[in-house]
Amino acid sequence: MDWGDGMSKIKKWLPSKRKLMQLYFGLLFNANLKGYLTGNIYKGVTKNMCVPGINCYSCPGAVGACPIGSLQGSFSSANKSTMYYVIGILLIYCVMFGRMICGWLCPFGLVQELLYKIKTPKVKKNPVTRILSWFKYVVLIFFVLIVPIMYAFRSTPLPAFCKYICPAGTLEGGLALLSNKANEGFFSMLGPLFTWKFLLMVSILVGAIFIFRLFCRFICPLGALYGLFNKLSFFGIQVDTSKCINCGMCANKCKMDIRYPGDQECISCGECVPVCPTKAIQWKHWKTGCDEQPNRKKRTIVRIISAVVMIAILAGAIGYFWVTTPDPVKLNVGNSVGDLCPGADLQIIDKEGIKTETMNPTKRGKITIINFWGTWCSGCIAELPYFDQIATEYQDTVAVIAVHTSSLAETAPAYIAEHYPNSNMIFVKDNGQLPNEEYYLALGGRGAYPYTVVLDENGVITEIFFSSVHYDDLKAAIENIG
Repeated sequence: MDWGDGMSKIKKWLPSKRKLMQLYFGLLFNANLKGYLTGNIYKGVTKNMCVPGINCYSCPGAVGACPIGSLQGSFSSANKSTMYYVIGILLIYCVMFGRMICGWLCPFGLVQELLYKIKTPKVKKNPVTRILSWFKYVVLIFFVLIVPIMYAFRSTPLPAFCKYICPAGTLEGGLALLSNKANEGFFSMLGPLFTWKFLLMVSILVGAIFIFRLFCRFICPLGALYGLFNKLSFFGIQVDTSKCINCGMCANKCKMDIRYPGDQECISCGECVPVCPTKAIQWKHWKTGCDEQPNRKKRTIVRIISAVVMIAILAGAIGYFWVTTPDPVKLNVGNSVGDLCPGADLQIIDKEGIKTETMNPTKRGKITIINFWGTWCSGCIAELPYFDQIATEYQDTVAVIAVHTSSLAETAPAYIAEHYPNSNMIFVKDNGQLPNEEYYLALGGRGAYPYTVVLDENGVITEIFFSSVHYDDLKAAIENIG
């Protein structure tokens, strides 16, 4: 093997410029590396800004919001300014870059491309895949627009795409949080919905091994939206029709379901540029014919300066979020509003009986409502349907823990079986936090039932109810945190 062959093999394994850009922006959008160690979600000021690609808000490293998630959540009559803000940001991304964002900036796109590199038989694009590429517009219209808006008119928006489909959210948010030992209590919260999303995520990731960018081509609503602006976008690929001879070499080279470079399926990866025999494919607003030595030197200098600046920005971002991310455990532990709520291992109750398994109400990673009740308490029984309603409507973002008193706890399973056999509430038994002291007393209970404590995602007490509550009270407490 000569030197030239050796170098060609080495270059084959080196990442392309586009892969490096994808990796760079994946790190930049998830610069909160401390979150992976602590298992906490960053909720600072930068979360008010949407990043361009699919990147879950709940990812421990995420420093910005996902545009699709933000759009769904903005459909509310109470948040019109938020809706205009999110739509405005999306339009800027659409007009500036189109689907070039998919090819160069989206972290989940990089994950799929790396999986596709695994050596297996591949499913090449064909008439069927071209038809399936239209399905993402169905997802955009139904799951991102129609369903959230319908629910917004009824009560609050339902982020249907994030809740039922998004594999990036399951991978970056769900699995990343569950893999941290600090969040081991999360496992008691998992149910059929997570099982569905986990299986869907696995199916998409396995499918991406055989089908190039399966999610991007057939499912991603953000890609569908950006694709509508491909011809209008400031950056991206374009074809000089005066030079084009319609040979089809570009479409054959492309792994996406394009008809020609720059259409709604094009992610502007640039792989078609060198194969065009007439040099008709070019980058928008990029001068061609710049092969002269002086221009090459200028471009090299510009690239070096750009690389130094980008690395400095990334290093600065990682350092900033490492230093400024608050650590909830530094808060005072107590039972007043503003305190970090004390935890306890409480026995789980279901319709079959009191279990030996335990769970800690403060380790949910969600807004948590802890309600102390008893089957003997008429006020508790009267308000329990409100907690059940909240547990159903906010099941992805709110955990409702119903703590039955130690007194007459043996009556709880039969009551649950009769009235709440399939509830999203988690029932537990108050078995004490300290010797001779019930958890109820540790959280500030004063001898009267019912009693309710509301916690934010970090386990900090935000509101306390010393008597019966109504559905509207609980909803207001949740929205005050959000």
